[in-house]
Amino acid sequence: MTQTLKKQAAQPSAHRFAGVLPHRMLRWRRPVWWQEIGIIAFGYWIYSLGRNAIPEQVSIARRHGRGIQHLQDTLHLNWELSFNKFVAVHEWLAQPLDYYYSTLHFLLTPTVMVWLFVFRSHIYRGARTVLVTSTLLALLGFYLYPTAPPRLLPQFGYIDTLLKFNTWGSLADPDIAQHSNQYAAMPSLHVAWALWCGIAIFVCAQRMWVRLLGLLYPVGTVVVIVGTANHFILDAVGGAAILALAFGIQWLLSGHGAFEAPVDAPDFGLPGPELPLHLGEHHP
Repeated sequence: MTQTLKKQAAQPSAHRFAGVLPHRMLRWRRPVWWQEIGIIAFGYWIYSLGRNAIPEQVSIARRHGRGIQHLQDTLHLNWELSFNKFVAVHEWLAQPLDYYYSTLHFLLTPTVMVWLFVFRSHIYRGARTVLVTSTLLALLGFYLYPTAPPRLLPQFGYIDTLLKFNTWGSLADPDIAQHSNQYAAMPSLHVAWALWCGIAIFVCAQRMWVRLLGLLYPVGTVVVIVGTANHFILDAVGGAAILALAFGIQWLLSGHGAFEAPVDAPDFGLPGPELPLHLGEHHP
């Protein structure tokens, strides 16, 4: 009886949007590590190739940066310059923020992906789709709207704290700068990835203190990108917007939320979005 119910549940409901992808592509399958590494490596290669192949268009990027600054002045969001200067004169604060900026973005995101792959495989594919989609959307944003970060707009008085304190990983380092587009500030991929990590941790972690730390991570990232003069506040808003769009695209493709297991997935008994009730019922 239980097997019959599971088979019925695996079929898309007539009253539920089933996604635009064919049903056979949406059936649950345990992710395979080498396939996922290949997908991620290929996606990152495309992103890196595209990001660095985009002409920097310095004059256009600086004009866009000035436009964002003027818009923030109009919206009374001009407190970030004061905060940046406060950070810049307090090395005890600047150094942790600098290393947060230059390391966690590249350490925590793959760590969360591996954690989902190993322990939350029932929702891994949807979550991965959102991350990859948001990254490609950011690449499109860099192409359509090249933007100078605050640190490259000296007329406004921002201080590049990573450069001032010789932080490892600073984009001002010539060896790093030559391999990176300096004018890819809008949208903030730091914020998009951090928000993705925060949502994944909050939805899927078991311990409440870990879930709360997950929520604090994107908040801390916004503080860091502003304090180090690497992004405007509106760049952070752009990062959140592309992540929201990526969630919408994932839903459109699959017909279910990114952190919702497909209806035919096994019940792993894990926290987060639960499977439909009838999948967990026991019948004589």
